[in-house]
Amino acid sequence: MIERERLVLIGHPVAHSLSPIMQNAALDAAGIALRYEALDIEPKRLAETLEKLSSGSVAGNITIPHKRSALEMMRPISALAAAVGTVNTFWSDDNGHLAADNTDVAGFEFLTIETVGETPSNCRIAVLGAGGAAAAVLAAVSGWEGCTATVHGRTAESAAALSRRFSGFSIALAMSDAQLGEADIVVNATPVGLRDDSQPISIALIAPHAAVVDLAYGSFETAWVRAARENGHRASDGIPMLVRQGSLAFRRWFGVDADEEAMWAAILNATGRTRHRSGSPLAR
Repeated sequence: MIERERLVLIGHPVAHSLSPIMQNAALDAAGIALRYEALDIEPKRLAETLEKLSSGSVAGNITIPHKRSALEMMRPISALAAAVGTVNTFWSDDNGHLAADNTDVAGFEFLTIETVGETPSNCRIAVLGAGGAAAAVLAAVSGWEGCTATVHGRTAESAAALSRRFSGFSIALAMSDAQLGEADIVVNATPVGLRDDSQPISIALIAPHAAVVDLAYGSFETAWVRAARENGHRASDGIPMLVRQGSLAFRRWFGVDADEEAMWAAILNATGRTRHRSGSPLAR
């Protein structure tokens, strides 16, 4: 097992994060005498913070709003992180550098499978947002057989820029485009709904058969997910993604598997939630 001196989450703000709860449960299950701590770091202090952390055997996660800027401050980075353009997981390597990877892509894929009951294929995916989270979604979709994606950004320029990076299977459209109603899976990759009951788009715009996947999460399910389920859609927020990306990060940090069941139990106990799984694959 790899030994670490410190384990941190870097973001701004971070008080809402459930990562400390689940990672500390994983640490306890593995018998590792460390605590996972959340550091609220403003953007202007990110470089200074990473520089200080690089002097020890540290590891951790990067979250909003630092995932993109941290990419330029860490080396080496994985090919996947470079392709996505963001990092969310880092650790001190043998050369005393902060290495980084992106476990959000695999986390999103797991979330989608939990929601729709299978790895999607020959599906139309509508992605709301054009930032780093949306890029992670498209990186996952690129590995799904026969799937295409529409990118619905807040601005035409941001959607077009992201779509060009994944031009083999995606196109950019307006947030209110009618093609939202043709999607088999609609993904919210914006921060809308993270801190209040705002919804990225009306559920009425989504086809009755479509699944709804929300990367946002909180102590309770997002309002968008609740509305979707009330209207008969298979739907999930970002908790399954949070757990899976955290589990993969744990392996990066320590070289051993995390106890995902312990992580799930800690999250569900802290929030009073239940775990939703779909047993109904997408109809085609």
